[in-house]
Amino acid sequence: MELDGRVVVVTGGTRGVGAGIARSFLTAGAEVVICARRPPRQPVRAGGRDASFTTLDLRDPAAVQDFFAAVADRYGRLDCLVNNAGGTPYRLLGEGDAQRHARILELNLIAPMTASLAARPWLRTAHGSVVMIGSVSGTRPSPGTAAYGAAKAGLENLARSMAVEWAPEVRVNSLVLGMVRTELAHLHYGDEAGIAAVGATVPLGRLAEPSDVGEAAVFLASDRARYVSGASLLVHGGGERPAFLDAATVNKES
Repeated sequence: MELDGRVVVVTGGTRGVGAGIARSFLTAGAEVVICARRPPRQPVRAGGRDASFTTLDLRDPAAVQDFFAAVADRYGRLDCLVNNAGGTPYRLLGEGDAQRHARILELNLIAPMTASLAARPWLRTAHGSVVMIGSVSGTRPSPGTAAYGAAKAGLENLARSMAVEWAPEVRVNSLVLGMVRTELAHLHYGDEAGIAAVGATVPLGRLAEPSDVGEAAVFLASDRARYVSGASLLVHGGGERPAFLDAATVNKES
């Protein structure tokens, strides 16, 4: 197995994209530790093995330090940290005060920084890597999720700076995600017809599956990416068709 003997932490790995990432690492042979504020409804499992779970609030720096120390004590090493935990409700800027929006920044930007700093000593020893889970929301306007988009923009820049500061011992890269079909996709895109219609707007014709993200994360953590650092890998199915192409009255496809 490609990652036999490696130890990986996936934050927010109990469901959705995080669980998909954890399953891909399990399939690749790694020992996987997932953490979140609440346990998964059922074990995160792949290849006949389960990810271990620890309850953790990533906004508590002392608890984060203790968590990574415990992981290193149990397994003797740490090879990869996947900063996946995050998210946001839909809320226009004018519908919330600054403190409420700041909590979104804390979860999606400050928490990954906190986790990365806590994990760094063990990642350096293993010559490991950090994988940030970013979003296209950080590269385009994000009405209704402006604080989230700002956090993801900051996360990508943070990763590039970390890649320079922490080289050559630790590689740092980002996965920039488009739309992903998870168990909560209906909250964003509607029923099955809505999900299909949204998927049809993607050049590859569908939303990503969590496993698509997981396979990309495994690549960045593996020796195949040993010279890849400070990179942003787009996992968005080709992106979005520019709206002006459909509005223009010339150069229409036949």
